Amino acid sequence: MAPFLSGGGYSSEGWSYILALHEHMKNPTFRLAIEQHGDMESIEFWDGLPENVKNLAFKLHGTECRMNETIVVCHSEPGAWNPPLFDTLPCPPSAYQNFKSVVGRTMFETDRVNYRHVKRCNRMNYVWVPTEFHVSTFIESGVDPSKVVKIVQPIDVKFFDPLLYKPFDLASIGNLVLGAQNLNMNSKKFVFLSIFKWEYRKGWDVLLKSYLQEFSEADGVSLYLLTNPYHSDRDFGNKIMEFVDNSDLEKPVDGWAPIYVIDTHIAHIDLPRIYKAADAFVLPSRGEGWGRPIVEAMAMSLPVIVTNWSGPTEFLTEENSYPLPVDRMSEVMEGPFRGHLWGEPSLSTLRVLMRRVIQNVEEAKNRGMMARQDMIRRFSPEIVANILADHIQTILQKSNN
Repeated sequence: MAPFLSGGGYSSEGWSYILALHEHMKNPTFRLAIEQHGDMESIEFWDGLPENVKNLAFKLHGTECRMNETIVVCHSEPGAWNPPLFDTLPCPPSAYQNFKSVVGRTMFETDRVNYRHVKRCNRMNYVWVPTEFHVSTFIESGVDPSKVVKIVQPIDVKFFDPLLYKPFDLASIGNLVLGAQNLNMNSKKFVFLSIFKWEYRKGWDVLLKSYLQEFSEADGVSLYLLTNPYHSDRDFGNKIMEFVDNSDLEKPVDGWAPIYVIDTHIAHIDLPRIYKAADAFVLPSRGEGWGRPIVEAMAMSLPVIVTNWSGPTEFLTEENSYPLPVDRMSEVMEGPFRGHLWGEPSLSTLRVLMRRVIQNVEEAKNRGMMARQDMIRRFSPEIVANILADHIQTILQKSNN
């Protein structure tokens, strides 16, 4: 049970597990069934799914399950677990003890799990988390260590394969919000790409400040932000201009380095072409559960500059990326995680690393190639399907004893 029809992180992660199991289970000892849970359905997202995924959704939604033979996986944030704290189909859909086993699959982007969610985790038979970072933070927060199991996330390295795609024409969908339009079509600009929900946690303020301090129009760079609202309106251009006006940034003599915003919906089938159009991916986030755009970029052989704290520590290395250190921990000031801590990425180091990938093209290319190799070796669907199937088999054996 997951937000399969909703879009967003939990949705794409849910699909990645289902597709991995469906396509790569050897000698399966269990059947798969899916149910929408955890968020509102998005027609836009559904329309953008590949036809084979839509067909699989219909098929697996029709799988009949007998409660006492079923392992229920609640793939969502714990507030959606039974009894849910908001309007959603409860997971599990009836009393916990009616099923063979109930698993909560979740993650958080801060240094801890709040006590209410700890209680919900401890009601589960198992809690699946994607990284060592989460294993330690969940246990330190009070979740029963015997319940916590690391199940890494798969990345579809065959779908996200740079050899299969031509670049998307970013200029056709990007709205210029700062800087001058490049009128010389023969001059190739170095393209930085960032993909995120428009929220403070994602460090868009750090990215804008570093980029605008480090570069001017004369550097031949551009920054594309593929973003969507998060409890806010879509007026991203004005938000960026307001940020610049209220900052201590000074306009360079040569003019601002250009910033473009892509806020239209990009169908899933077009995502690889978006990455293909970029030269580097950058995300100075304050905290990530996993970071799906990061691993997608890495699978596409892009050099990535990403904060080396929280979820991404599971896959970032000095050989396959440009890990961005944190200067300090800061307190979350609003929202459900108020009072928790997360990482403040180093603004000065981000400037250095962004300049470095431009000046050391061969090094950046090699790190991007290593990134793809690591995604294939550690997180390909075949690898994760075996990890997942083995653990499900262990649950079945224990529940049958």
